[in-house]
Amino acid sequence: MRNWWVNPQHAANQAASVFASIDRVFLLDGELIAHDSLCRVLRVSVGDKRYYVKRYSGSGKNMRRRWFGLRRWLGPPRVRAEWCNLLAFRAWGIPTATLVAYGLERRFGGFVRGALVTEEIPDTMDLARIAGSRDPRLGERGWLTQVSRQTAAIARTLHGAGFAHNDLKWRNLLVDGESSPTVYLIDCPSGGYYRGAVLDYRIVKDLACLDKLARKNLSRSQRLRFYLDYAQHARATEGDRKRIRKIVGFFHGRD
Repeated sequence: MRNWWVNPQHAANQAASVFASIDRVFLLDGELIAHDSLCRVLRVSVGDKRYYVKRYSGSGKNMRRRWFGLRRWLGPPRVRAEWCNLLAFRAWGIPTATLVAYGLERRFGGFVRGALVTEEIPDTMDLARIAGSRDPRLGERGWLTQVSRQTAAIARTLHGAGFAHNDLKWRNLLVDGESSPTVYLIDCPSGGYYRGAVLDYRIVKDLACLDKLARKNLSRSQRLRFYLDYAQHARATEGDRKRIRKIVGFFHGRD
């Protein structure tokens, strides 16, 4: 059984035919961006635009294949989780990549392969690259304040919906523009919904992932300002201080 969806907004352009079916998507060639035993990411040019094609397969050849053999039958495939999460981000008002096409193929009820295609967000760079290249924008107070506030709002929106990203790192946050930047959240195959103590733990993990690079590139006051924007508090409460200690110590001994 095959299920494939193409964004109707692209029905009239060349991309609709290029990404018209899962068979066509799995035959595409392009620039290899990333890969592992279960997933390959290609960048493909169609006309004057570029697209990211993420292809998942059930043919992994490492030691994780035993677990994946079970995963084929139990729970939603990662590709499905990823496109559902991107659709949720857009529904929540979080800037993200536009889904152009997505779907999967099953055989006898088990996952065989799946893919999703997103349109490239032009003129963007992820925050990890910005930090790694010592971009002067990190030293511009106005630019950094806008990026920090938007990132805090993104995290607050996710967590307010009972959702944790589980890989909320600087590399998954794209920034465009110069004086008036927009922050985009991308790549979320492992995010999910939680409740109670599990959600609290996952929230701390998300914020600790953000703080992992923040502590190397931002001052303590800038990091505190980010948290207060996230919590929408003028000053840290006792509860805030307890959570901040958990965030700061989350990766202690794990790096």
